Amino acid sequence: MEELLQTIWKNLHDKIVGVLIAAGFTFLGWYWGKRKAEAKWQRREFFDRLNVSLNMIREGTLQIRTILEKGCAEVFLNSAATETVISLSRQTTPQDSIIPLPKEEYWFYLNAILNEVAEKFSVGQIKRDLGLLVTGERYVICLTNETSGEMKTRKLRAMLIQKKLLTHLPTEQPKFENPHHITRWQTLNQLAAEYQRNPHRFLEMEIVV
Repeated sequence: MEELLQTIWKNLHDKIVGVLIAAGFTFLGWYWGKRKAEAKWQRREFFDRLNVSLNMIREGTLQIRTILEKGCAEVFLNSAATETVISLSRQTTPQDSIIPLPKEEYWFYLNAILNEVAEKFSVGQIKRDLGLLVTGERYVICLTNETSGEMKTRKLRAMLIQKKLLTHLPTEQPKFENPHHITRWQTLNQLAAEYQRNPHRFLEMEIVV
């Protein structure tokens, strides 16, 4: 009888210890995740998010509009690709906002973004196929991380801009809807120069509406 009780107690003790250890690890994981989330919020860093940002100049004013925003994992569909682009995004500088991917990798990342943008404007392609009246324009996409202190939040940004605007930016600084948009103007000037030097860091697409 005593041996049976000892066996029962040992099994019960082992289970209790196992549950306590599992609960401890769960708590530590939750606490660590909470601390990381709080630190990111304080720094306003959201590198797990990808924002597709349309850049245009209308009536002499630089306008910036969000086309879409998703988690990086939803866009790149691969954890290794997501981790790579987030890691490399930390290597950008105020002088070069383009994420420094290996040359042969740019197309794969940019094409994933292109697919997301194309889906939003797919109706235009169907209308054109049906012979309906549509209008279209050539755009370029570039994957960036702006690091200037003027930025209110830090996240991955895919710049979307008409090709003819990027290749013919006005020499005169436009007006800004918000003072901190001067950072975007500086970024666009960087991109215009880089597009001439290294077009492989960009991807061209047509948008039809």
